[in-house]
Amino acid sequence: MKKKKRSGWRKLGRILLYIIGFFILLFAGLATYLVSVSKMPPPVIADQRALQLQRVQLDSTCYTLGNNWFRKSNTGLYEMYVEGAPFERGVINGKLSGELIRRQEDIFVAQFSKMVPSTAYLHFLKYFIGWFNRNLSHHVPEEFKEEIYGESFSASPNYDYIGTNYARLMNYHAAHDIGHALQGMMLVGCTSFGTWNDQSADSNLIIGRNFDFYMGDAFAEDKMVVFYRPDKGHNFMFVTWGGFTGVVSGMNDKGLTVTINAAKTNVPTGAATPVSLVAREILQYAANIAEAWQIAQKRKMFVSESFLIGSAADNKAVVIEKTPEGMDMYSPDKNFITCTNHFQGDSLGSLVSNQLQIKESASSYRYQRLTELMQQNGPNTVEKTVNILRDRSGLHNANIGMGNEKAINQLIAHHAIIFEPKKGLVWVSTAPWQLGQFVAYDLNKVFSMHGLTADHEIYDSARNIPADSFLLSKDYLAFNTYRHLKDQLKDGQQVDISALIAANPAYYHTYVLAGDYEWKQKDYATAKQYYETALTKEIATKGEEIHIRKQLQRCNEALKNKH
Repeated sequence: MKKKKRSGWRKLGRILLYIIGFFILLFAGLATYLVSVSKMPPPVIADQRALQLQRVQLDSTCYTLGNNWFRKSNTGLYEMYVEGAPFERGVINGKLSGELIRRQEDIFVAQFSKMVPSTAYLHFLKYFIGWFNRNLSHHVPEEFKEEIYGESFSASPNYDYIGTNYARLMNYHAAHDIGHALQGMMLVGCTSFGTWNDQSADSNLIIGRNFDFYMGDAFAEDKMVVFYRPDKGHNFMFVTWGGFTGVVSGMNDKGLTVTINAAKTNVPTGAATPVSLVAREILQYAANIAEAWQIAQKRKMFVSESFLIGSAADNKAVVIEKTPEGMDMYSPDKNFITCTNHFQGDSLGSLVSNQLQIKESASSYRYQRLTELMQQNGPNTVEKTVNILRDRSGLHNANIGMGNEKAINQLIAHHAIIFEPKKGLVWVSTAPWQLGQFVAYDLNKVFSMHGLTADHEIYDSARNIPADSFLLSKDYLAFNTYRHLKDQLKDGQQVDISALIAANPAYYHTYVLAGDYEWKQKDYATAKQYYETALTKEIATKGEEIHIRKQLQRCNEALKNKH
């Protein structure tokens, strides 16, 4: 009997070993597969002579390379002009702005590591994103692949564990899409609008937008205003950061503008064309709304997005709305247009997911505030557009706290930008956010320049718009105190909660932070009071309200058990 038992255990042990061995082989095979498919071969470039080009330094922050140049303006903005064929453009871009490319990747990786502190999970994400984007290059025009490849020669050598320089830069162009899709991270909660005909004081088209993309303060420090003269297509300008040749805000020399606003999206099943590269293609090759539509129509995307297209040729603006499955155009029957983070077209506007976005996000409230301000202000001007983009209040001028997602100015913007397409004029904000001066550029003058000297400013100083007086206020100092205390809380430090509340007392999230802090201290009665106060304020999203109510319920249960 004992022999039979021992024999049975041995048999069971062998079965278990076989099962374990099977799973080891399965995971090893899966790992090998992920590694193999996550590799992204660069395009083949027959003529690589551009790699031999060298920049000439004019001063500590000014360089030239042939007709191309890079400089830091006395406004704090970096400015760059690049011309030529795709690979050549990329190489020149990299050689001129290499320091910014490497610094921006340092910041991006550090911020991402902060968001995902597990090294093992970071390595998993590396291969998952590689697998997810395994067909990314099939959806990117050859021209842009060549340009990104040229730029990749100037990328940092410190991140080979993430991927090759080329694969990393290519994947960074899809980072917004992946984060937006997989985690619902509304890193881009933007606001844009346009006026024309009787809604503009001089009847010309005016477009303004806030690009509320936040990846930490350091990420927004080195804003670049870039002017491109490609060998094919239109000359254009765009606002960007080191290593990123996609477009989030830009205008071409035909007076066509493109800005993007994220919309509610489902989890995608595979790679497609990154939103920023669709916007880039429109900017480089479209001269009017019809041509912009045709370009957007031929590209498959894996997230949902709104493209606000302004056109000097049409003297109007429309919103091209696009999901992985469909496409729509919102063209209002009035002489102004507004766009936040939900669809407005007849077909996509009626989607269940879009209706949920309107109901549960901050998009609808911000849209209403934008419309309210435009109606109050009368015929629009560039100066009025700046004031709208800087507005921190809620509906009917309510105080909803500083930094509320329901405000047009959430005090997180990477940049704000204003276009007058018919005049070829653009204004770009300087730090902090959209509060610094707006610097004016005349595309006609920039693209007619011949060479550059170190002390030559290219902006139009007579058209610059002064910084917001809010920067000189006690409220601005208080908001910086609030941000500092908030960061300390994130780092697990002890803070003076009364000082936190005094710094931003009208903001619901101030009380959420206070409540979460007291909950961790097991002071459930005080935490409960803070959560109850938060519910009396203007809460940005339904998800946050649910969190507050759940925490309040947990406090009540904890207090009940305590007694």
